[in-house]
Amino acid sequence: MSASVPQTVVLDTNALMMPVELDVRLFDELDRVFERVSPSEFELRVPQPVIAELRDLAAGGGEAGIAASVGQDLASDRCVSVTADATYADDAVVELVESDRADYVVTNDAPLRDRVLDRGVPVISLRGSNTLAITEP
Repeated sequence: MSASVPQTVVLDTNALMMPVELDVRLFDELDRVFERVSPSEFELRVPQPVIAELRDLAAGGGEAGIAASVGQDLASDRCVSVTADATYADDAVVELVESDRADYVVTNDAPLRDRVLDRGVPVISLRGSNTLAITEP
């Protein structure tokens, strides 16, 4: 089932770490989910606190550090960084949802998923080993 093409898709920290940690071709999967043909069809947004969290995780090293470093690169290359009043990454994602600056959120974080769904915004998350799917509120 494909979804209508949204205006904005917000990515959280673990979404940007999926390519390394879970072998998910994140952007290809988003294109598939939305049957997107043109990169201009929607904007991928990352709140500044998510970028800060990725930077902190990258400094820690190890597998998580590598995944976070790749996530930082993906965010800077493929996404628009947006400001948020919240300093905690999950709160910043919810802030974007509450201010109508997110049509969809990409996350595998169950508590964040529930917060977003409770606010009426669909969530894109991992289904199976490396496939994304939409959960409607």
